[in-house]
Amino acid sequence: MIQQGKKAFSIPLLLAALSLTVFALIALSISDNQIHRFDDNLIGWIQGMEAPGMTKWMQVFTWIGSGLPVIIITIISMVVLYLFLGHRRELLFLAAVIAGSTLLNTLLKLAFQRARPTIHRIIEASGYSFPSGHSMAAFSLYGGLAFLIWKHIPTAAGRVIMIIVSAAFILTIGMSRIYLGVHYPSDVIGGYFLSGSWLAICIWFYQRYVERLSLLHSKPLT
Repeated sequence: MIQQGKKAFSIPLLLAALSLTVFALIALSISDNQIHRFDDNLIGWIQGMEAPGMTKWMQVFTWIGSGLPVIIITIISMVVLYLFLGHRRELLFLAAVIAGSTLLNTLLKLAFQRARPTIHRIIEASGYSFPSGHSMAAFSLYGGLAFLIWKHIPTAAGRVIMIIVSAAFILTIGMSRIYLGVHYPSDVIGGYFLSGSWLAICIWFYQRYVERLSLLHSKPLT
């Protein structure tokens, strides 16, 4: 049982290391100007789908991934989780994931100071470009919720639906930033991997904490 626990704990750390490595490679590529062709090609493909209906759809999702809606969705999720599950540690986990992701994004934007693209702007946005804050917030919020809700969904079909919905929100919010001309694809992809690394680290700490509580409660009274 202990060996299985250690194996389970090692998986999030492995995923965190792999995600962080990919993020570092993207960051190095940006610094060496080696990723511009990839960015330009993907921007051309995504913005090639421009249409009035698509633009409104992308604006809705980029709004969903912005600061105030993310805060509101997070608070509502925490209230619902507490009412139905009654576990404060799950609320602390979600708060740590979102807050840590926001702090990382702020610090790294200041470190890289990458200017936003100017090819074709549909909306205006201020601040630096890399990594994408919307992408990091979406991955942290919906990825964190998927992790917390997973074990409470009794059927495989329900879990598949939850993963599909979470992935759809994450990917569409990221795509909206490229479509609207305020982020490079490498900003979005880099944000995903950085946030994924942070989420995996939070999951590792959370699992260790839950495991320790379980061991304490299982010890016989003397």
